[in-house]
Amino acid sequence: MDGPVLRKVGVLLLVSYLGFAAWWVIAAGVVRNDGPVELLNVACDPTRELWRDLNARFLDKYQREFGQPLSIRQSHGGSGSQARAVIDGLDADVVTLALFTDTDAIRKAGRIDENWENKLPNRSLPYVSTIVIVVRKGNPKVIRDWPDLLRDDVSVITPNPKTSGNGKWSFLALWGAVVTRGGSDEEARHAVTSIYRRVPVLDPAARGATMTFAQKKIGDAHLTWENEAHLEVQEANGELEIVYPPVSVLAEPHVAIVDAVVKRKGTKAAAEAYMKYLYTDEAQRIIASHHYRPTNPAIQRETVDRFPPIQLFPVRALGPEWDAINKRFFAEGGVFDQIYLGGRAK
Repeated sequence: MDGPVLRKVGVLLLVSYLGFAAWWVIAAGVVRNDGPVELLNVACDPTRELWRDLNARFLDKYQREFGQPLSIRQSHGGSGSQARAVIDGLDADVVTLALFTDTDAIRKAGRIDENWENKLPNRSLPYVSTIVIVVRKGNPKVIRDWPDLLRDDVSVITPNPKTSGNGKWSFLALWGAVVTRGGSDEEARHAVTSIYRRVPVLDPAARGATMTFAQKKIGDAHLTWENEAHLEVQEANGELEIVYPPVSVLAEPHVAIVDAVVKRKGTKAAAEAYMKYLYTDEAQRIIASHHYRPTNPAIQRETVDRFPPIQLFPVRALGPEWDAINKRFFAEGGVFDQIYLGGRAK
């Protein structure tokens, strides 16, 4: 072959090689994105205000340090519903949901890598929370503890545990408040059944339940996240109060990177920086200002006056591990279904 033909063949081979190399890099999950980057944070319902403030501070910090345009979109809803949306194809770069089982369901679907819980500090928990009770001004029904919700004249607002992380944590707080103080499973079943029979509206997510109680003025007591309770009371202009029962559940809303998405989109570096930012002193202080409990011990000590003392029991007090707890209480035909349909739990 003459020179021009050889050069042409060489160019074609080089183009083929580069094309194959580009395919291999993408297939291997190593994608570099040098243009504007957009992250989607698929979050549970009551964290809207928290992420608004965290995102603003992180974006400023990121653009100053990396000099790359970055934007963050938010999606909020019931934690279980959000997990299902990601499993079904919603391109979340990160998920910040209410329960371990919601995040782990995405892992089981192959979109999050194994051992995700240990990829970030403190088991991927930049903050924790709990469930408290919101009541009307002056606490007219004199509600101080979970057993006060058993009275026939008290109606309770709480979200649906089939779709809402708040709903699941509230259910577990009610059940655990019985069994962690010496009560039997039968006594817990009786108490929880009594309360759910006086839930007039079972909203699909936390923010909907807040609106039902605070704006529509339905119910005597609202079971909700500690942070949501503070926001609810603040916006009610003195019409609502928070009751801290002596004991409640330790709620653990994990965060995670959706590995399959960030590898394909080339957003892994930005997503990692975003999640690691949550553990900085600045972010931990923002977290505390929104009445989530920071996990940095130094910031915990600094903000201790914002969090009234309450005994918090871990979810493992109710079962050996999350899958067993979820199956027992919230799977089809489980305890919640039997209670809410008026049957007996096994």
